[in-house]
This record gives sequence, structure tokens and C-alpha cells, in this order.
Amino acid sequence: MKFELEEYNRGVTDEELLADLRKVALELNTRAVTRPAYAERGRFGTTTFIRRFGSWFNVLEKAGLEKTRTPINLPIEELFRNLEELWTKLGRQPRHAEVLKPLSKYSLRVYLNRFGTWRRALEEFVTFINQDEAAQIKSPKQESPTEDLELHRTLRTVNWRTRFIVMRRDNFRCKVCGRSPATEPAVVLHVDHIKPWAKGGETLFENLQTLCSVCNIGKSDLD
Repeated sequence: MKFELEEYNRGVTDEELLADLRKVALELNTRAVTRPAYAERGRFGTTTFIRRFGSWFNVLEKAGLEKTRTPINLPIEELFRNLEELWTKLGRQPRHAEVLKPLSKYSLRVYLNRFGTWRRALEEFVTFINQDEAAQIKSPKQESPTEDLELHRTLRTVNWRTRFIVMRRDNFRCKVCGRSPATEPAVVLHVDHIKPWAKGGETLFENLQTLCSVCNIGKSDLD
């Protein structure tokens, strides 16, 4: 084996370095490239990046990629809420390649570190949601002394898990105009009482519907 010096990269421009890093990210189908991962596939030495930019985090930031340090000790409900938002935006079950910004607050790596596999994360999420469907919708309970106990037997506020169940039932579309974030990202969905709360309507599955923000405002003007 011929003995050779490492490639001399001092004359390489910043953009050449970053372009090669982006190329590796594309090959790996990831938005977060670790230093060892780049070392295996990249054209340049990782020390060249560190000398040029100061740290690997700075390198990733300059390249427009995600930082590889994953948040630790995140509450599991926070991860599920992010998954619920991602599911709502897409209007369907998210695929692992879609777990990236700006769609998702957290990267796929965060879910893999917590659950082991993406499929396992989805299974845990579904179990979590289904528990709420049984507890919150089928057996509503009055929990707040500030609510009108004579008029209502449920709370007015629709918690996020119940909201997701209703939107899933309504195919993540407005029941009035049919618009959806999946086809129009600017659309914001709400869950509203069909029979208004002020007129005795309860926070029950059958009395909730999905409306876009525009239609919900219009409905409020008529109530």
C-alpha cells in the first residue's frame, strides 16, 4: 500500500466544503449529518471544517442543516403533540422522511432515540390518543368548579388529544368549505361546538366539528 499524505484542503472555499456536506446529507436522506457520518462519505476531512467554522454545530448551521445534538428528557406528551401537529398538517399518517423542519419541530433522530423505531413511535402515539378517546369522549366529567354545573356536565375546553380525534374523523378538512392544511398549508383548523357552548352544547364527540379559522369566525358571528 502506497503511503501518502492527507489531501491538502487549505485552498478549498467555504462554499465547496458546505456543498459537499449538503451532498452527503442528500445521499443519507437526512437533515442532521454527524461528524462520523460525514467522515465516511465526505470528500474533505472533518478537521478542515472545524478549523474553518469553529465547531461541527457551526458547520451544520452554515450548511442549513439541523444540529445533531438531540433534546433530552423531553416529556413524551411534547413529542406526541408535535406528532399530532405533523399528522394534521399532512392530513394523514406521517412518513419517517417527513419528520423534519419546517413540518416538524423535532427531527426523526429525536423519535428514534426515544422509541427505537419510527413505527414504534407511531404505535405509542395511537395508544396514547385512543386512551383519551375512551376517557374524555365516552365518559366526560365535570372537573372545574368555575364551570356552570347546572347547565353543563363537561368542560368547555377541547383538549388537544380530543381535538385530534375529531379532526381525524373529519379527514382533517373543514366541514363547511372542505379546505385542508394538506393541500393549502396556510389553512388553520379548529375544533368547534356544533351546538354552541353558550346555548347548552356539551364537549362531546358528536357535538364537535372541524372548521377552518375563516369558517369558525363566520360561525361565531352568526351565533
